[in-house]
Amino acid sequence: MSIEGFEDLPSYAFGDSPDLADSLLELVLNGTKTATCGDLLSYEKEGESLPQPGDQFVILDGKGHAACVIEMVTVDVRQFDEIDEIWAVLEGEGDLSLEFWQDAHREYFERNGVFAQDMKLVCEYFQLVKIFERDQAKPN
Repeated sequence: MSIEGFEDLPSYAFGDSPDLADSLLELVLNGTKTATCGDLLSYEKEGESLPQPGDQFVILDGKGHAACVIEMVTVDVRQFDEIDEIWAVLEGEGDLSLEFWQDAHREYFERNGVFAQDMKLVCEYFQLVKIFERDQAKPN
C-alpha cells in the first residue's frame, strides 16, 4: 500500500510538537479520536478557508511521514466555553472528561498565544478513510 492517489491532498500533523503529533495520531489510528479543533483566528490570519464536509487531509506523524487520510464529516464554529462532554469524548484525549479537555486545550492555546475563554474554535468531526503502511509512507 502506498500514498498513491492521495499525494495532492493537504497535509498536517496534530498538535504543536512531534511527540504530541504521534500521540494524537495513535488515537486516530485506533479509533479513539474522531474530532479535533483549532482556533478560528489562525485560519483568518493565514487567509485559509475553513474545512468543509467531504474535505480530505493526509495526517502526518511527528516525523512528517504520511500516516493516514481523514475526511471531514461536520465542521462547526463554537466558543471554547461552549465545548461539552460529548465533544471531549470525540476528541479522545486523556480520560475523555470535559475537565481534561479544557485543561489540555487551554495549555495548548496558551502555548500558541491565542487562549481566551470565549475564543472561537473550528470544531471538526472526521472519519478515518485510509491508513498507510508506516514504513512505506514518505515524508509529505
